[in-house]
Amino acid sequence: MLATETRTAGTVAVHASPALAEADRLMTVCNSCRYCEGLCAVFPAMEMRRSFADGDLNYLANLCHACGACYYDCQFSPPHEFDVNVPKVMAKVRAESYARYAWPGFLSGAFERNGLVIALAAAFGVAGFIGGFIAWHDPAVLFGTHTGPGAFYRLMPHNAMALLFGVAFLYAILAIGFGVRKFWRDIGAPPGTRSDPKNILQAIRDAGRLRYLDGGGAGCMNEDETPEDRRRLYHHLTFYGFMLCFASTSVATLYHYLLGREAPYPWWDLPVVLGTVGGIGLVIGPVGLLKAKWRRDPMMLDETRYGMDVAFILMLLLTSVTGLALLVLRATPAMGTLLAVHLGVVFALFLTLPYSKFVHGIYRYLALVRYARERFHHFGEPEAKLV
Repeated sequence: MLATETRTAGTVAVHASPALAEADRLMTVCNSCRYCEGLCAVFPAMEMRRSFADGDLNYLANLCHACGACYYDCQFSPPHEFDVNVPKVMAKVRAESYARYAWPGFLSGAFERNGLVIALAAAFGVAGFIGGFIAWHDPAVLFGTHTGPGAFYRLMPHNAMALLFGVAFLYAILAIGFGVRKFWRDIGAPPGTRSDPKNILQAIRDAGRLRYLDGGGAGCMNEDETPEDRRRLYHHLTFYGFMLCFASTSVATLYHYLLGREAPYPWWDLPVVLGTVGGIGLVIGPVGLLKAKWRRDPMMLDETRYGMDVAFILMLLLTSVTGLALLVLRATPAMGTLLAVHLGVVFALFLTLPYSKFVHGIYRYLALVRYARERFHHFGEPEAKLV
C-alpha cells in the first residue's frame, strides 16, 4: 500500500494507505463537530485523542459496527463538500486491516481478490476427492445405506477424518493467532488492558448483545433510510448458531474419546440437538445477513470487499445446509455423497477463516476491551453508565 499524507493544522501525518488518510481527515472533522458522540463507541473513543496514527484508525474502524446512523445524522455527509462518510471509510479501513494483520500475508491478497471462487473451489475440490477416493475403493460403500454407530466411518476412517480436519483447524487457529497478536500490538492498547477483569467483562457484555449495532437506539439504517434492528437479530442467530455447532462437535469428540460412543447419534442425543438448533440458526442468520447486505445503502458500502464478505456468509450457510441435509438423510443411500460434500465445505470454511470476515468479530471484541479500559481510565467508571 502506498503511503499517503494528511495535513491538519499545519502538521503532516503519513499514513500507509489513502483509506487511512481519509479516515484521519474524517476523524479530524468529526472531532470538531461531535454531534454523533451518543450514537456508538467510535466517537467517544475518537474524542480521547487529538491526532490519529494508523493503529488508532484501525482501532476505531474495528470498533465501528457499521450501523449507518452517523451517515444519516451528519450535516456534512455527501453531497456536502466535506464529504463525510464514516461508515464507508471505516469499512475500507477494516478491510485493509484484515489484510494487514493476516498471516501469511501473501494468502490474504489471493483470498481478497478471489475469495468466493477459492472457497467454493476448495469445498467442492475436497468433496470430490473424498467421494472419488471412496468410490475408487468400493462404489457400493459410497452409495450404500449405512446405519448405526460408526456408520460415517465406513466411508472415511475416523483417524483420517480427525487428522485432515484437525490440521485445517489448527492452521486456522495459528493464522488467526498471529493476526490477533499483530492487531493488538498495532492498536497500542494501554498496559493492563487485557488483564483487568472489568475491561474483559464489559467487552463481553457489549459484544454478546451487539450493543453498538443499534444506531444509538433507533436501529441500523438501510437504503430507504428507515432504521430497523433485524441485522442485530441475524448476527445473533449466526454467532450463537455457530457456537452451538461448535459445542455439538466438541461434545461428540468427548463422546468418542472418553465414552467410546461413535457417531451418528440418535436425534435426541446432545450433539444432535445442539447441532440441529445451531444449524437452523446458521440458516436463518446468514440468509438474513445476505438480504440485509443487499438492502444496505450502497453509499455506505465498501464494494471492493463485497465478494469476500459474501463468501464467508455463504460458506456458513452451506455448512449448515449440508449438515442438516446429512442429518435428515443419513440413513439413506445419499449419505455418502452428502458426507463428502459437508466435509468439503467444512474444510473450506476452516481454510478461509483467517482471511474472511470471521476475524472482524475477534478484532472488534479486542477493540471493545481497549475502549472499556480507556473509558475507565478517563472517567473512572465503565462506559455503560455514561452513554
